[in-house]
Amino acid sequence: MARRKDPVIPDAILDQLLAGADAKTAFDQNGLLDQLKKALTERALKAELDHHLAGDESGNRRNGYGHKTVLTDGGSMGLSIPRDRSGTFDPALIGKYQRRFPGFDEKIISMYARGMSTREITGHLRELYGIEVSADLISTVTDAVIEEVTAWQNRPLEAIYPLVFLDAIRVKIRDEGLVRNKAIHVAIGVRADGAKEVLGLWIEQNEGAKFWLRVLNELKNRGVEDILLAVVDGLKGFPEAIAAAYPETIVQTCVVHLLRHSMEFASWKDRKAIAAALKTVYDAVDDKAAEMALSAFETGPWGEKYAAIGKAWRRAWPEVIPFFAFPREVRRILYTTNAIEALNSKLRRAVRARGHFPNDEAALKLLFRDCSRGWRKGLRCGLEYESRMGWRNRRVTV
Repeated sequence: MARRKDPVIPDAILDQLLAGADAKTAFDQNGLLDQLKKALTERALKAELDHHLAGDESGNRRNGYGHKTVLTDGGSMGLSIPRDRSGTFDPALIGKYQRRFPGFDEKIISMYARGMSTREITGHLRELYGIEVSADLISTVTDAVIEEVTAWQNRPLEAIYPLVFLDAIRVKIRDEGLVRNKAIHVAIGVRADGAKEVLGLWIEQNEGAKFWLRVLNELKNRGVEDILLAVVDGLKGFPEAIAAAYPETIVQTCVVHLLRHSMEFASWKDRKAIAAALKTVYDAVDDKAAEMALSAFETGPWGEKYAAIGKAWRRAWPEVIPFFAFPREVRRILYTTNAIEALNSKLRRAVRARGHFPNDEAALKLLFRDCSRGWRKGLRCGLEYESRMGWRNRRVTV
């Protein structure tokens, strides 16, 4: 198949548009690009009215123009809006009561979600674009997203998820005049077709097994009947909370989290050697070989020097060994919560720029924007499983 070429504007038309003027002025406010945007918008509005009148047999016809000033990401723009005699024409591009160009609201939401206050957004738009926007308008725009977030948080889910990742990230959020550390709890499910789906986002003061139990019960109320395998960090009481909501779910501790926890007991200069020694445990052929490797580590020089590491692995051992039953390709997915870490990294970058979010809603809005974009690509390997709910040899691309 031939590769599709990008549309190219002929040089003759570009020369005609510039008409000997300095090309740099094309990017100025009210320059060539703004004029083209205005001309193309008005042309599209005329085409919309032509289409509207074409299907009207009542004798309705054009009735001149009305004038409207709309806010765009490049400043304010005056438009001539075509009218019809019956007053039934409501353009889809810019509605009758719409005062902001498509995409302008998205920019406001983006700035707000990344930690800017309404006053800072007002000043930013004034300095950068010369637009005067009231704080009330910004609040109206951002509040509209909360309705979408609420609907998204309460949407029905699949009945069965072969794989679910559960984790939380600590962020700074302003609350009652103080900046506090809060935990954003994230659940990502892998559907039967292999596509990832963010199941929900929850903000709480601290991460705890009791709150996770509440999250799992909410998932159950939204239609999740069974989870075959849950990948979690080493939070105390987490496996018990999962068992209370989904008794048959296999719990897999994130090995990467366990390794990080192990390094907290070791000095910096020894960590590289300890990581290499522990790799023989989680890289073993099966659970029996892994237990032998762990015993060898405990009786070896690093295990004797840092006895707390071996004890930490022993405490988590029932939740460490499930992934040994799978091929190595699948283990790469199960032994870490990287699926959630990729989402958390976006949030960390947003927080790093400012230091904290103005409130809980701002944090949810940012994550909702990231969660509602993409997240449709399947993971890389195949997993054959027999579901407790009656599926047999159903192939899941995870």
